[in-house]
Amino acid sequence: MGRNTRKRRMPLATKAIAGAAALALGGGGLVWANYYASAHESKNDAWGGNRTKAVNAQVATIKCPDVGQQLTAVPEQARGEVDGELATLDQQITEAYQRLATTRDAQTRDASFVQNAILGPLKDRRKVILDRIKLEINRAGGKTPGNLDDLAPCTGTPVEQNQTDAGDGEGGQDNGQNDGQNDGQDTGQDNGQQGDNGGQNNGGQNDGGQNDGGQQGGDDGQQGTGGQAGNGPVAADFVDITTVQPNVPAKPRKSRNASNGTFTTRCGVNANGNHNTDNVIVAPGVANGAHHLHDYVGNQKIDAFASNDTFLQSATSCQNKNDLSAYYWPVIRVQDGSQDFDQDADGGGKEGNVGRILKPLQAEIKYVGSPTGKVVAMPQFLRIITGDAKTTTNGLANANAHWSCTGFENKVQLTEQYPICPEGSKMVRTFAFQSCWDGQNTDSANHRTHIAFADQRGNCPSGFKAIPKLTMRLVYDVPRPSIENGAVKNAYAVDGFPEQLHKAATDHDDFINITTGGLANKIANCVNSGRNCK
Repeated sequence: MGRNTRKRRMPLATKAIAGAAALALGGGGLVWANYYASAHESKNDAWGGNRTKAVNAQVATIKCPDVGQQLTAVPEQARGEVDGELATLDQQITEAYQRLATTRDAQTRDASFVQNAILGPLKDRRKVILDRIKLEINRAGGKTPGNLDDLAPCTGTPVEQNQTDAGDGEGGQDNGQNDGQNDGQDTGQDNGQQGDNGGQNNGGQNDGGQNDGGQQGGDDGQQGTGGQAGNGPVAADFVDITTVQPNVPAKPRKSRNASNGTFTTRCGVNANGNHNTDNVIVAPGVANGAHHLHDYVGNQKIDAFASNDTFLQSATSCQNKNDLSAYYWPVIRVQDGSQDFDQDADGGGKEGNVGRILKPLQAEIKYVGSPTGKVVAMPQFLRIITGDAKTTTNGLANANAHWSCTGFENKVQLTEQYPICPEGSKMVRTFAFQSCWDGQNTDSANHRTHIAFADQRGNCPSGFKAIPKLTMRLVYDVPRPSIENGAVKNAYAVDGFPEQLHKAATDHDDFINITTGGLANKIANCVNSGRNCK
């Protein structure tokens, strides 16, 4: 898999909207502003009329079918081109959302503006790319889904309906979520308490006045799409964890043949600031393919243009120098009015990812076994994505986000809300990756079908083999948000695609298995033998 230096083709329709977006941006970063007030307000203002009516007329975000998830059988020789076209679809959505965010005044004057000026042209541009995808798949001898043309239209989601859809995620995904809740207990809850006195109390920086003046847009903005950049989060995205009923299920009963061991790898917390907005799994060869910033630990040469050969030549942040695996996740930011190094960059402030980036206090990475039997070693270059960065529009079918607080991890795990932790407690993100492998492929066309979750008893689907389950636990010292007059102050949020509104459920994690010196076999043997290895 060599360096992909090709330029993605840009159809005329895409050039046209890019130009329009550039005009709206004034040649610089996106001018994000907050335009919403609480729906119960009815005072007249500069909008020239009843604010309640204006709010109800607004479109909060754009909802487009996720084409990539429908493409489960793309021939290997066509995947590079198809991945590039899928990245173009993401870029089109970003540009359309930017136009949505910068034309609020026009939208209030013309009820058909969004459809005629944004959604209609977006459909036409998407149709061009879908036709290319069909051509590329057919040319490689594959067959495209019959409903691909139906995926061209996008819709606008009104402000009052912009919360995450329930989706139809049952069965295996629920099992994956339950596993994540259980593994939140296994990845070192007691160690998490060390962060309480670790001295990295970023929250103290907010007492100096940054917070009061910096929450751009004030209370009004927090009621619609909200947030410092005008694209979330909102007050409803947060909950006081002490008010949530326990929801962590019991762990599966272990069989006599269970693999009870663990293997812990220490790779740091990205202290050297290794970041980029690429995603080499989903969008190889495409710069800014993620449209949001990642923290990287482990392999230090992960970007859009990295290849399997590149991976093996890299240094690693892991103490075990045979662990060259790539572990990466979207950063967390505090929206306290401050900005970070990427405030004028793609994937950063230009795409609504704003605020001060928080470094984890701890990043605990552990491989655990199966409750029903032994595991086989992970294959070299196995790629796994857990969770879904687009749940705001996709629904929760592939969601696997788990948010909690130290002291609550074995009681409460949240998927659709961020926790407000009590004093002395730290915020925790937990991930439990899929632990069943199809035995053949290190990746798949939609990056999901080669890997699966075990069921509630720990059994893999038919034809799949159990592999060591990767678990990750990230601990943060987050300044405590507060809800005042229906608005969230001192919000924190995960980075994401701008149209996803920084919802908690969009949290996700990425992994590429890269080992030397027989480490993959050592991990499997350790887990199978019941030992706790490092």
